[in-house]
Amino acid sequence: MDLYARIPNNVNLGEDKQLQRAMEKWLPNFLDWWREMGPEGFQNKEVYLRTATSVDTEGWANFDYVRMPDYRWGIFLKPAGQDARVGFGDHAGAPAYQEVPGEFRNALRRIIVTQGDTEPASVEQQRLLGQTCPSLYDLRNLFQVNVEEGRHLWAMVYLLQRYFGRDGRDEAEGLLERRSGNPDKPRILEAFNQPCDDWLNFFCFTMFTDRDGKYQLSALVGRVVKRTAQLMRESPEEDVRTLGGIPLDIIQKHINFWFSYSLDLFGGEISSNAADFFAAGLKGRYQEQKNYDEHVIANEVFTLPVVEDGRLVEREVPMRNALNEVLRGEYVRDCERALARWNKFIAAEGIDDALALPSTRFHRHVGEYAGHFFDTRGELIPEEEFERRRDEWLPTLEDREYVRSLMHPVTEPGKIANWIAPPAAGIKGKPFEFEYVRL
Repeated sequence: MDLYARIPNNVNLGEDKQLQRAMEKWLPNFLDWWREMGPEGFQNKEVYLRTATSVDTEGWANFDYVRMPDYRWGIFLKPAGQDARVGFGDHAGAPAYQEVPGEFRNALRRIIVTQGDTEPASVEQQRLLGQTCPSLYDLRNLFQVNVEEGRHLWAMVYLLQRYFGRDGRDEAEGLLERRSGNPDKPRILEAFNQPCDDWLNFFCFTMFTDRDGKYQLSALVGRVVKRTAQLMRESPEEDVRTLGGIPLDIIQKHINFWFSYSLDLFGGEISSNAADFFAAGLKGRYQEQKNYDEHVIANEVFTLPVVEDGRLVEREVPMRNALNEVLRGEYVRDCERALARWNKFIAAEGIDDALALPSTRFHRHVGEYAGHFFDTRGELIPEEEFERRRDEWLPTLEDREYVRSLMHPVTEPGKIANWIAPPAAGIKGKPFEFEYVRL
């Protein structure tokens, strides 16, 4: 682990001078992007951040104050396993690839670029959120998410430049040229072009779309739900809007919005690309080695509801072509566990209400259900009915403006906005009252 090189790394970057020069040329461009598109108004503030000193467990537990442009950006990858093998597909059991096979070059580059594009995109979506933080604790957590996204971007750029030559260098530059929500040069995935201009949107985005530290992030929405339930119990006859809270129906609409856009990120339900990626050993199922015994799946089939002649019918497709849907199903089950935790907060306050995930067919823009219209239960409905009921299911302009009206910064240590409950614990043993950001 070379912590003091111009680009800190654990990949022996200094032994490959051509690659080192390419990465060092990319570094100032990255810093220019960070200063332009990173958290606005806080670049020179000291933030209590976790910064890597090594890639083992202890190395990730190092906390100290740092200014974000001075964060230890670099390349910190898990060391390669001994005798690593391809885990699935047509080459299962063969030695893992040490260089990119020519026949898989375009597919693997596409996977890396798409993943890499999400990292700067989320920083861009969140760049103004610090100005309306509900507490110093939450402000610090926002910045931790931001710098981690930057660190993940470095890992993707290293892979591109290390294994894809000039094409990889061009792709690395492109990662800094696209902009979230830009009409002329948007980010690759549509969920990462959606506005994220208030903290309820941010919490839903991190929970459903970004999934960075998923269990910690599910607690963020949970704190909003918990506070709403408390306000409902304290004044059962009052609309929580009059108390400065966020009503459960608005929270539900935000869940519907971000969950449905996040489902699109998995791709089409029937996908030849998914089959090809699996066959090549590039992209398997979630925790493929842990959760599955059979890693070739050459003959299995998957039954999927599709729209034909204006109605839902079941179709059998080869399992390999349905792997996006398999992954999506595992994601949905994980989200359902988060909803169950949030609903416990509501029940604990004696409130007879609950939040729910919409059907995976609701409000889809990619795959078999794109271009069709469903209610939140997954029933096929006419477009006119969907448009008539849209405001029941998705955030309205009025909903968004109300949430934005609550977004006033709270920056005194130990204080918190009224619409969110405080966390159960602070960071690294520090109390909630700790000065997590020195303003």
